[in-house]
Amino acid sequence: MKTLEEAQLSLQTIHGMVERMGIEVKKSGSVGILPQQIKRNAGMLQGQLKGQFGMIADQFSAMILSAGRGGSEVVRLRTLREHVAQIRTALDIAASKVKKDHSVDIQMAD
Repeated sequence: MKTLEEAQLSLQTIHGMVERMGIEVKKSGSVGILPQQIKRNAGMLQGQLKGQFGMIADQFSAMILSAGRGGSEVVRLRTLREHVAQIRTALDIAASKVKKDHSVDIQMAD
């Protein structure tokens, strides 16, 4: 559970970077080093999740690949937003599954 909670916090950081990138694209400015920062953070998360949650780690791998591709910034931004949404959903599903599968009933004494 701790791994999932840390991943959700880190995903919020990545989401903030993606939205800052969106603001820069809307202003027709330079996105600067934001794609590299996103790739670096996603790479660390992928390594943390690989052992227990391989499918989610694979989604981070796909995100890293799409962030590094060439093309227009608008297309890259849309792809990154889609990846963030997919990963957030996967983390929520994994958290609820862990809670359901590993919960313990507590018996109270009378």
